[in-house]
Amino acid sequence: MWFTGFIFFLITYLESYLWLIPYFRNNIVNDLTIQWKSYGSMVGSWNMLIYGCGIYLMDKISGTQTYSYSKTGFAIYFLGLFNLMFNWGHHIYTVPTHGYIKHVSYLVSMTELLLLGRIIFLWRRQMKQNKKHIHQPGFRFYAAADFWIFLTLVLAIAMSIPAINVYTHGTHITVAHTMGATIGINTFLLLAVVFDQLNPLIRKIKNFHRYLLPGFRICNISLFIFWISLIVAGIMKAWWQVHRPEVPFSTMMISLRPYFMMFMITGVTLTAGMWMMLLPVVKQYFMHGMHAKKRMELLYKKRNASLSTY
Repeated sequence: MWFTGFIFFLITYLESYLWLIPYFRNNIVNDLTIQWKSYGSMVGSWNMLIYGCGIYLMDKISGTQTYSYSKTGFAIYFLGLFNLMFNWGHHIYTVPTHGYIKHVSYLVSMTELLLLGRIIFLWRRQMKQNKKHIHQPGFRFYAAADFWIFLTLVLAIAMSIPAINVYTHGTHITVAHTMGATIGINTFLLLAVVFDQLNPLIRKIKNFHRYLLPGFRICNISLFIFWISLIVAGIMKAWWQVHRPEVPFSTMMISLRPYFMMFMITGVTLTAGMWMMLLPVVKQYFMHGMHAKKRMELLYKKRNASLSTY
C-alpha cells in the first residue's frame, strides 16, 4: 500500500500540471476532466499511504500478522487500487465528456459497498475485543476512524448515484465528505500511528488519560456536529440551485448563516480538543529532546576532557 500510494502520488501530481501544455489547456472539457481525475486519484494515493499505516497498526495491536497476509487484506488493497484509478469519475457527471467514463466510475463507486459491508462485519466482531486494547491510546483513534469510515462511505456512495449527484455537486455536501474523510479517517489514523510510536514517551506523562479522554470526546462530538452542519447547508443549497434559481445567491447564503456559525464554533472546539490531546505529547517530546541534547553535550565534554588528559 505504501509503495503503490507513493508511486501513484507522484504520477497524479505531475498529471495535475498538464494544464500548462496548450493541448490540454485549450480544451475546457478535457482540462476539467483531467483536473478532476488527477486530484481524485491523488487523494486515493494519499489514502493508500494512510490505510497502509492503519493495517500495520492493527497487526501490531493484535500481536499477529494474519490480517496483512490474509486474502481479505489483499482484496482491500486491490479494491483500493481499483478505486484510486477509476473512482474519480463520479466528480465529472456534470461535465459533457464521454459516457463510458461516467458509467465505469459509477460501477467502481458501487464496489465500495463491499468494503462497507466488510467494515460493518469487522466492527461488530471488534466490539467483543475492545476492552482488551482500550488502554492503548492508538486503539481509541483507530476505533474512531472505523466509525468515520462508515459515515464517510455512506455519504460517498450516496454522492456517487447520478440522480443524487446532480443535487450534491458543488454544494457543502462535497465539503462534508472531504472533511469527514480528511479529519475523521486520515487524521485519526495518523494520530493512532503517532501515539503508538511515541508510546514510551506517553507513559512518562502523568495522568495522560485526563487529557486524552476529554479531548478525544470533544474532537468526535465537534466533528460530528461540524459534519452535520455542512450536510444541512449543502441540502439547502442543492434545493436552491435546482428548484429555486429565481432566488438571489446572496439571499440563499444569508439563510445558511446559522449553519456556518455552527460550523465555525465546532471548528474551534474541534481544534481545542485536538490540542488537549497533543499538547502534553508535544511538550514531553521536546523535553525529551532537550534532555537528550544535554546528555550528548555532557558526553562530548567528558570525551574531550579524557582526550586532553591523555
